[in-house]
Amino acid sequence: MAKLVWDQVGQKLYETGTDHGVLFTQNSDGTYANGVAWNGLTAFTESPSGAEKTDLWADNIKYVSLRSAEDYGATIEAYTYPDEYKPCIGEAEVVTGVNFGQQPRKAFGFVCRTNVGNDIEMETHGYKIHIVYGCTASPSERAYQTINDSPEAITFSWEISSTPVPITATGYENMKPTASITIDSTKFTETAAKAKLTALEDKLFGTDNSEPELPTPDWIITNFA
Repeated sequence: MAKLVWDQVGQKLYETGTDHGVLFTQNSDGTYANGVAWNGLTAFTESPSGAEKTDLWADNIKYVSLRSAEDYGATIEAYTYPDEYKPCIGEAEVVTGVNFGQQPRKAFGFVCRTNVGNDIEMETHGYKIHIVYGCTASPSERAYQTINDSPEAITFSWEISSTPVPITATGYENMKPTASITIDSTKFTETAAKAKLTALEDKLFGTDNSEPELPTPDWIITNFA
């Protein structure tokens, strides 16, 4: 047995920042196109909903508490977005430079990183990779203002909802479909584990010899097993 100790050196963890945004538009057959870099990403906010409690009563006592299904949601904020994102926000480029709005919206996948810091290495301690599947974007407000002595760039913002994808990997058939996966780099300290993380990053972000691809949950399970 050991006495609990709080706030030891190297264990004061925190999360901050966001970078390495990648967009994967979804094809008509449900697969995803090769990823493209999302420049100007300023914020990624996860906001799940649901999982609400419903109490059942019997014999004059609380019999059991049930939880509703959780629904994944998020908000993406950026100064700009790739051209490939236009169909995802209801824009159709009929000819180069001419975009029609209020068109059908395309589904997409999204990836980004957030930093994990501690009291020794600060923000370089590690990072988390966030993978989201089956996203659709809601319309966003765009406020254009006159240029003055305190100019500000427009920040685009989209609320994202998602449709979970099934998990069929052997041994994990009982898991519910998932819309999001998070990988924590600080948990992969051994050489073999680091190699698996590198393989995932090569798949997500591409290499000199391969295009960025969005792996399925089954691929991730198989890779890290």
